[in-house]
Amino acid sequence: MRFRNRVACLAIGLTLSTAAFAASKEMIQLQTQVQTLQDQVSRLQQSVDMHMGAMRNLIEQSADSVNKMNATVNELQNKMQGQMTDSNGRLDQISAQVQSLHDTVDELKSRLAKVSKQLDDMQGGGTNLAAGQPGNASAPAAGAAPASGAPPADALYNNALRDYNSGKYDLASQEFGDYMKYYSNTDLAGNAQFYLADIEYRQGNFEAAVKDYDKVLEQYPGGNKAAAAQLKKGYALLELGQRDAGVRELNSLIARYPRSIEASQARDRLRRLGVTSPSTARKPPPSQ
Repeated sequence: MRFRNRVACLAIGLTLSTAAFAASKEMIQLQTQVQTLQDQVSRLQQSVDMHMGAMRNLIEQSADSVNKMNATVNELQNKMQGQMTDSNGRLDQISAQVQSLHDTVDELKSRLAKVSKQLDDMQGGGTNLAAGQPGNASAPAAGAAPASGAPPADALYNNALRDYNSGKYDLASQEFGDYMKYYSNTDLAGNAQFYLADIEYRQGNFEAAVKDYDKVLEQYPGGNKAAAAQLKKGYALLELGQRDAGVRELNSLIARYPRSIEASQARDRLRRLGVTSPSTARKPPPSQ
């Protein structure tokens, strides 16, 4: 009886030992698998960190490249704007030089007209030069005789023109105003009226400039400054924000004076505005 009990206890002990050994083995396998997973996760984390670092470097390099490109584009834009400003300044300078040449030519024309008138009077009249000169000096073509206290027409105009070219606009405006007051019927009256308007334009008084440019066009339509007055009137309208009216004025100038320097300036201004001028809108038909 005792032997059987011992045998039974031994069998139970062996069974429990076997079960404990199997459980311990499974635990070891499970721990090994967990460790393997942990190693894989660690390697994966390292790989992710490496890729993230590489991506971060690429992003930083891309950002640097974009910043450099932006800086280059800004520099190019500044250069282009500077070149456009320089070009516009050169155009304005050339325009002023051309206008100054026109002024000199106008003055020479006026003097030649006076000399020619005196020669005609000398040849056609029976009076001597001494008797004819006073009449020529006050002839209607050169203007009426100066009023009491008024300076001679030539001196007043030349002084006003000199002050205008020197940038003394207030003084020149006063002198041209006096010229128009005393000599509004002379050959150079249209020029004087133009310079009054142009001084207002240069001083930024565009509304008054438009009105005075209109006086040139209406009162002296055949004068030397008609084309220049219409050009600057168009500019003044554009400065006032009246784009349509300014474009119409410039197109009208091109149609009236297609071969003039002012027409070339009007075409250039229209081109900068993105407007097609009449000369480029209508091309002549091909010759047969």
